[in-house]
Amino acid sequence: MLLRRLPLSASLLIFALALGITAVSSVSVGPMSISFMDSMRGLLNQTNELAPHINLVIHEIRFPRTLLCMLVGAILAVCGTVMQGLFRNPLAEPGIIGVSAGASLGAAFAIVMFAELASQYPQFMTLAAVPLFAFLGGSITTLLVYKLGTSKMGTSVTIMLLAGVAISALSGAGIGYMNFIASDQMLRDLSLWSMGSLAGANWNSILLCAVTLIALMIIFMRKSMALNALLLGEAEANHLGIPVQSLKRQLILLTAIGVGVTVSVSGMIGFIGLVIPHLGRMLSGPDHRSLLPISALMGALLLTLADMYSRVAVAPAELPVGIVTAIIGAPFFMFLLFKQKGRIL
Repeated sequence: MLLRRLPLSASLLIFALALGITAVSSVSVGPMSISFMDSMRGLLNQTNELAPHINLVIHEIRFPRTLLCMLVGAILAVCGTVMQGLFRNPLAEPGIIGVSAGASLGAAFAIVMFAELASQYPQFMTLAAVPLFAFLGGSITTLLVYKLGTSKMGTSVTIMLLAGVAISALSGAGIGYMNFIASDQMLRDLSLWSMGSLAGANWNSILLCAVTLIALMIIFMRKSMALNALLLGEAEANHLGIPVQSLKRQLILLTAIGVGVTVSVSGMIGFIGLVIPHLGRMLSGPDHRSLLPISALMGALLLTLADMYSRVAVAPAELPVGIVTAIIGAPFFMFLLFKQKGRIL
């Protein structure tokens, strides 16, 4: 492919430009039509040239939503990349092995159980309670899948997938119970949240995701050479002086944090962490030093495009973005299963 022949800096520049154009286009898309140039003027703070209601829609609704969309997509993509490198398997993805379901159960528990606090301390719910319980649910699930799927012989994809099915079913039962005891308003919120939505974007959630993404990228890039060594096998990585068990624990907890944060602010959005790492490896190869930044940009780009489509697919209503990513990702996953047939048993 052409992009693979380009230097990393050139590929990053191309995706950054594409993401910038897509972000401005995302501000233009919605029930109320705003031209591309008006979106540019609004984003450049040329507010005196635009009607007040257009400025309001741009700055209070669509621009925050677009920012959150890019941040969530980038976090999911890098977490999926690290998880595939950690398990040394292209089928590993937070949603498929049940990590997202576990994080969702934790977040749903916080939403229902701390409902009275939500009205009095909304920032506490957004920045502390929901992310914390989502992280706990995701980390417990990740550790459980890791323990079940890993033995002295290596990592069994079959056991991982079966564990993911079991955990997703159990989490679904827990979320169903939360729905049963929730009030009518909470029930509607949980229903929309479980399908994935970025409509509730606000500056608190943007700040939380931005801090999470920056921290994860810094740590993951520092661990990129260790991840590259881990691709050779655990024994080989040990011989190279990599503390494999410590590295695994660190990366498992960090990916659980990333998934927990995204689940808490946007609900369940699947398959970004499955599709993007594969596309990234096609463009940059398996080296995590280049794969991680490429994946972050591509994840942000893909989720922004999916969110744009979700706003126009059934206009004037809005399709949950989790449905759009599932439509994209499920056939891709079946394609990967077909390619892996005979090698995962």
